[in-house]
Amino acid sequence: MTAEKSTSAPLALDRADARVKHQAGLGGAIRSFLDRVRSGDLGSLPVVVGLVVIWTVFTSLNPVFVSSSNLVNLLFDCSTVGVIALGIVCVLMVGEIDLSVGSVSGFASAMVGTLWVNQGWPVALAIVAALAFGALIGSLYALLFNRLGMPSFVSTLAGLLAVLGMQLYILGSTGSINLPYGSTLVDFGQLMVMPKWVSHTLAAIPGLAMLVSGLRTFARRRAANLSARSVAGLVVRVATITVGLELIVAYLNQSRGIPWMFGLFVGLVAAMNYALTRTKWGRSMTAVGGNREAARRAGIKVRVIYLSAFALCSTFAALGGVLAAARLASASQQAGTGDVNLNAIAAAVIGGTSLFGGRGSAYSALLGIIVIQSIASGLTLLDLSSSLRYMITGAVLAIAVIVDSLARRSRASHGRA
Repeated sequence: MTAEKSTSAPLALDRADARVKHQAGLGGAIRSFLDRVRSGDLGSLPVVVGLVVIWTVFTSLNPVFVSSSNLVNLLFDCSTVGVIALGIVCVLMVGEIDLSVGSVSGFASAMVGTLWVNQGWPVALAIVAALAFGALIGSLYALLFNRLGMPSFVSTLAGLLAVLGMQLYILGSTGSINLPYGSTLVDFGQLMVMPKWVSHTLAAIPGLAMLVSGLRTFARRRAANLSARSVAGLVVRVATITVGLELIVAYLNQSRGIPWMFGLFVGLVAAMNYALTRTKWGRSMTAVGGNREAARRAGIKVRVIYLSAFALCSTFAALGGVLAAARLASASQQAGTGDVNLNAIAAAVIGGTSLFGGRGSAYSALLGIIVIQSIASGLTLLDLSSSLRYMITGAVLAIAVIVDSLARRSRASHGRA
């Protein structure tokens, strides 16, 4: 009897190990993905599906929509509001909101025009001053929130009006300032694109980073006698992503190529994604947004986290205003007004960042602004009224919030189960 038990134990371990290896393969990955979806962890799936539908519809109505030249213009247009949306992700992560990002971006553009063109400052110094102003405004919101308990909705709404008044004041009676054509800043916003070899090299970096990270994870888990995803599956994923990105770059290079301004936006998204997912600060952001009191009791400096979120949001808004001025070659009273504010907030939410705090990704800004600009570009090509753009964008935003709400309910019920 003892011998039978001694021989059956290793056999049971072998079978368990075989099951673990099977679950770590392709089938296991699919089952794991389906389990996450059922539990409400949808990730970027809804926005990717929505983007495919939008592009399919517009392409069928006008094939020019997917032409390389139109897509390059779309990337230029995505960059300005996309950077502002990246800041919105920060405040939404902690469960707050900033309604003044449009006004801050408009004032930043006016500040650059005034200091650079009218006052003769070096353009780099004018940009630094605009970014510093953005950080100062965000710090003021954090002070009102942390010390006085003023809701961010109220403080940033007051800031929207105050900063808009400041923008109108410094622009004066002329109402606009033209930026010099041929300057580096304007060329950056309108003309500068990456050399082909640079764009192809950058397209290979995500796959290489994924491969290195995956191999390190595989080695660590094997050293600890834990199950790990197969190397073959990792190589397949890396190859698929790399080939896909290289094909996209090759297609866009048939026209002007990848704009440097869009490259800056994607670089900021990647940096923020690393900060939110791989640093103590990023984990603290998620914790504060999920449960402020629990985060405080865990030793997290909640006030510092709020300060960083608001300051980053306004700084990104100011940078977006500078890029918008470069794109339009002017700073005017209309900068930052209209739908800039709403599009930035909508992009973050449509991309997958939760309005309820604690859940989000830097890539939400990238995906969300591509959705919004795709709608705008498609309707423009079809020569349809801009009123449709507002209605469609509003409908997409409503659907995104509904999906987020249902996902939260599913996660709550799954957690109780």
